[in-house]
Amino acid sequence: MPLFNDTSGKLRLIKEMKFALEKDLQKLTEVNVETIFGLKFISSEFSLQNFRIDTLAFDEENKSFVVIEYKRDRSFSVIDQGYSYLALMLNNKADFILEYNERTKGNLKRDDVDWSQSRVIFVSNSFTTYQQNAINFKDLPIELWEASRYDNGSILYNQLKSPDSNESIKTVSKSKTIESVSREVKIHSVEEHFRSGWEKARELFDELRGRLLELDSRIVEKPTKSYIGYQIEGKNMTAIHPRKSSLSIELTRTQPKDVKDPEGKVKYVKNCMKYYNQHISYFPVESIEDVDYAMSLIRQVHKKHFA
Repeated sequence: MPLFNDTSGKLRLIKEMKFALEKDLQKLTEVNVETIFGLKFISSEFSLQNFRIDTLAFDEENKSFVVIEYKRDRSFSVIDQGYSYLALMLNNKADFILEYNERTKGNLKRDDVDWSQSRVIFVSNSFTTYQQNAINFKDLPIELWEASRYDNGSILYNQLKSPDSNESIKTVSKSKTIESVSREVKIHSVEEHFRSGWEKARELFDELRGRLLELDSRIVEKPTKSYIGYQIEGKNMTAIHPRKSSLSIELTRTQPKDVKDPEGKVKYVKNCMKYYNQHISYFPVESIEDVDYAMSLIRQVHKKHFA
């Protein structure tokens, strides 16, 4: 889709300019990896065994490592290479922990990492139709992002989304690497958070979910093992924890004093700064009538951190 610049009612075509060198794209992404993906930069050109990882990053929301690779060659297999990097990570966890601690002066331990949320991001000027079709599985821990630059200085990072699919990569591949990685790395869904008999919680969730997604077109739904997150630019705005007949709603980067809460429903998560390095509060949604109140609180968080 062409982009134009409006100059006093006269449209001027903004020309796309390809990244001439893979290294240029890598440098730009690494400097801005938190802004683009909401990730913490760890290291560049991390070498291990016969592999060299272009960029190693860490997802502090999900406590997981993310491998970022930059490609100009359009002939590579996103599946083969993606799972090779994931297998490397899972078979060498101590090396990734050591790299994190040495680069950040941190004290990360193996049990602090949710290895099931590990993923690979490929960034390129463009991907072939074959590569885009290759990610059409429900449980693929691989993302494709196209990066474009324009002659007016604008930069666009766009994630290529595959159509919703019910097919698992495990059913169509006999690769031992994919089989091994799939035993540990999981792509979670909304449905798995609702057990049989939790119809009331699902009704509350569907009502709140619809209104949440209307709040901001940037909001992305990200189910994890523990909750269903709603992110903007890679950072959680709120998270929903379904219960049997209610929902527990988290407000990230928020203390109870930060929101107007006339009914006094918002409580503080004990030790959240110690374990998550951010303030987190929560409150219950127990009836459809509570959804309005929930949205009033969520809107306040959205306005403070994402407006």
